[in-house]
Amino acid sequence: MTRPSFDLRRLLGIEHPVIQAPMAGVQASALAIAVCEAGGLGSLPCAMLDTAALRRELQALRAGTQRPFNVNFFCHVPPVPDAAREARWRTALAPYFAEFGIDPQGIAAGAGRRPFDAEGAELLAEFAPPVVSFHFGLPSAELLARVKSWGAKVMASATTVAEARWLEARGADVIIAQGLEAGGHRGHFLSGDLSAQLGTFALVPQIAAAVKLPVIAAGGIADADGVAAARRLGAAGAQIGTAYLLCPEASTSALHRAALKSDDAAHTALTNLFTGRPARGIVNRVIRELGPISPATPEFPLATAAISALRAAAEQRGSGDFSPLWAGQNVSGCKEVPAAQLTRELAGGV
Repeated sequence: MTRPSFDLRRLLGIEHPVIQAPMAGVQASALAIAVCEAGGLGSLPCAMLDTAALRRELQALRAGTQRPFNVNFFCHVPPVPDAAREARWRTALAPYFAEFGIDPQGIAAGAGRRPFDAEGAELLAEFAPPVVSFHFGLPSAELLARVKSWGAKVMASATTVAEARWLEARGADVIIAQGLEAGGHRGHFLSGDLSAQLGTFALVPQIAAAVKLPVIAAGGIADADGVAAARRLGAAGAQIGTAYLLCPEASTSALHRAALKSDDAAHTALTNLFTGRPARGIVNRVIRELGPISPATPEFPLATAAISALRAAAEQRGSGDFSPLWAGQNVSGCKEVPAAQLTRELAGGV
């Protein structure tokens, strides 16, 4: 079967087929604006923003660039809190609470991540972002129709061929093929079986052959050669996150930056310790000692509250032992250069 040729630049109104991955906790609108101004598609992660913060960031985007930008949301189903499971999780963390002198009774439970909802859609409509992307599936048909009502293009993450077909059948305009190398949260939503997760360059051609939509390659791409290789395998462009983490426009913490520049960055793992859902980050003390995947964690995103108290205490002592040091498997492209320069380098001659 002949693969259709897609011009991602024309579809999204961008100069380069380079998408900056939305990275909650390590960036805000400044990074997205810099990438947009350089001709790529800058992205704003919105899952950790309340309504007031989301409005401020959208205002900043509209003021900072006249070019297309992407806003990203999670589509998880909020879990029902399970007191017994939360107790098991806090028991697993008890030795660390004692080490830092933390009273776990004083730690309030909290979600920490917000799924896309009607309130978010109503606010977005005021700003009419040209691109909206989703992780963990898609919102309801009603909410998706609301997003498309102002002409937005919808992108969504797929980690398997089955997920790509599911997204295509339900109205996505672009599929982000997220390989196993990618940093941050896995976008899987049809199955939690990690053995079904493929590397980027195995996943991209399979998805490209299975759907009639443009495909964006994500995971382990760190330079112009990687972007070009993804395109040769059928991708219309590439989404890149880790390489941007050392840019001055990113809000990556000093501890996280130091880890990215250290030998530790060569050792990443998928872990559910920080949120309850598998996500790739640099291996640190808590991952080594508890193991990267723990059956004790509450359902996503309820694991966040208890371990966040340890993170705060450790970071006050200058330690990233309990911090989610998100990173993909390929940190070779991380550079302390302006995001605009990095975007143009990633685009190469494309």
